[in-house]
Amino acid sequence: MTALAQELVAAAAHLAGLGLSPGSSGNVSVRDGDRILVSPTGTDLGALDPGNLSVLDLDGNRLDGPAPSKEYPLHLAFYRRERATRAVVHLHSRHAAAASCRQPWSERSALPPLTPYFVMRVGQIPLLPYAPPGDPAQAAELEGLAFPCRAALLQNHGPVVAGTSLRAAAEAAVEVEEASALHLLLGDRPVRHLTPAEATELARRYGTYWEPAH
Repeated sequence: MTALAQELVAAAAHLAGLGLSPGSSGNVSVRDGDRILVSPTGTDLGALDPGNLSVLDLDGNRLDGPAPSKEYPLHLAFYRRERATRAVVHLHSRHAAAASCRQPWSERSALPPLTPYFVMRVGQIPLLPYAPPGDPAQAAELEGLAFPCRAALLQNHGPVVAGTSLRAAAEAAVEVEEASALHLLLGDRPVRHLTPAEATELARRYGTYWEPAH
């Protein structure tokens, strides 16, 4: 597990170095079989210690280490939704947090398909209604969504992103921030989005999810 812990710490430091995790905000996790390594509560993602991570089971019971981030239920929700999920990243990145304060583009995606890379790396990203940070009811809502997704925007809060590897989750979190920045920059101007056919073909080819707007 040491190598996996070091990989988690490196991914967290990378995201912090990009300025996507101000202060002690944000949290990351990685799955190792039936155990989850999670960043501890109140920690700076740029200064995690691979020997001092929280270890949970899939029911949220602490097996070892310090108390986990209070957002750990969101992480567990993604691991339970899809067995292939190996890592989860939650950030308070500026543009994604701003986008979470706006009305969603559609029922199934807060952000429109502006670029191929957003669809390829993230796919549809629903907006979950506001809840206080750490509220287990919000995690239950995420777990119970009736359509597939590997990311969500938490209203007035920020993004939470899952991936089939730490690298995939980190890249998707960066892509959410970039797509959010474009969405905000374009504002109410007339915009060409990818067509439904273009978006669904990219999602099919790259293993993400995109369904027609509802």
